[in-house]
Amino acid sequence: MNAGDQMTADSGNGVTGDDVVVARPRRTAWMGIALGVALLAVFTVVAVLLRGSDSGAIFHLSDQIAMVFVGLLLGLACASFGTPKVRADSRGIDVRNVGTTRHFDWDQVLSVSFPDGASFARLELPDDEYYPLLAVQAVDRHRAVTAVRGLRRLHRNAWED
Repeated sequence: MNAGDQMTADSGNGVTGDDVVVARPRRTAWMGIALGVALLAVFTVVAVLLRGSDSGAIFHLSDQIAMVFVGLLLGLACASFGTPKVRADSRGIDVRNVGTTRHFDWDQVLSVSFPDGASFARLELPDDEYYPLLAVQAVDRHRAVTAVRGLRRLHRNAWED
C-alpha cells in the first residue's frame, strides 16, 4: 500500500491515537466549499442572463455551457483547498498538500514547527529546507495544537529509538 492509498484508508479529522496522528483542515475546507459553490452559482446566473444581454455581442448556448463549465472548474479549484491531509505513525509522516503527496521517514525530519504568525505548521528538513503541512492550520486552533503535539511526540519517540 503506497502513501496515497494509506492516507485514503484512514479516516479522521485531527484524531490523535497512541501511534497514529491524522490531521485535516476544517475551516479552510468549509470556506473552500462555500466559495466554490458561490462561484458556480454566480457563473450559472451569468450564463443564464448572458442570452438576453443588450451588449451587442451575440451569445449562443455553447457560450452559456462554457460559462457554467468555467464556474465548475473554479469551484472545484477552491474546494481542493480542503483536501490536504497529514497521517503520521512511528515509521514516518505522509503529507498530502493541494497537488502533491510525499512521505518522510522520521530520520529525514529535524523537527515539527509552527512558527509565530505562520498560517500552517511545517517540517524542518536538513539543509535549511522545510515542507509545509497545509493540513495543520492556525485557523483550526485547538485541533492544530493537538495535531502538532502528536506529531512532535511521534518525532521524539522515533528519534529516541
